[in-house]
Amino acid sequence: MAPGRWWEDQVLPRLVDLTLDDDGAGRYRTTATAGLHGDVVELGFASGRNLPHYPTEVERVLAVEPADLAWERARERVRAFGRPVERVSRDAADLPLPDGTVDAVVTTWTLCTVPEVEAALSEARRVLRPGGELRFVEHALAPDEGVRRTQRRVQPLWGAFAGGCHLERDLPALVADAGFEVEIAGARYVTGWPFRAWGWFVHGTARPA
Repeated sequence: MAPGRWWEDQVLPRLVDLTLDDDGAGRYRTTATAGLHGDVVELGFASGRNLPHYPTEVERVLAVEPADLAWERARERVRAFGRPVERVSRDAADLPLPDGTVDAVVTTWTLCTVPEVEAALSEARRVLRPGGELRFVEHALAPDEGVRRTQRRVQPLWGAFAGGCHLERDLPALVADAGFEVEIAGARYVTGWPFRAWGWFVHGTARPA
């Protein structure tokens, strides 16, 4: 296995699982899933850490996850969930689902890494039923120019290290450009200097316009 593939296939899934396993991440997960029901597509399912936060009204989760190791590590959480969880795709830009068939799409710290983010958002919009919602929690392009300069400066090295993660994506704008009406529930720095480039978090709801 090439070193780059080994890093992305074996190391990154473990790092993501470790770094997003705390009370702060849990609160964001609870917010992102609150009030959902029916069938949900989750982009970037990873090891299934959102599953305990879904309300009982969620009947089925359709997982999109590229990493086999992450999917394997989700096994116990899938079993504990007690409702159907199906891995339907490895690629958020290619959802093998009919138009207008799911009640919600959830993405937590995922859109920063999806290579074809515009196509992924187009797919999310396509599969949502009328009245469906996209729920998102993401780190994104910061509002302060000094932090933005840092994000752009470190992006080439960071992207190579973090599996293609983009610090400089203006994700709310990208969601709006994909044909959604975006409602921001909160946006704040969750880290101080010198780590603010990684710590501008935005969460909210988007509905097809």
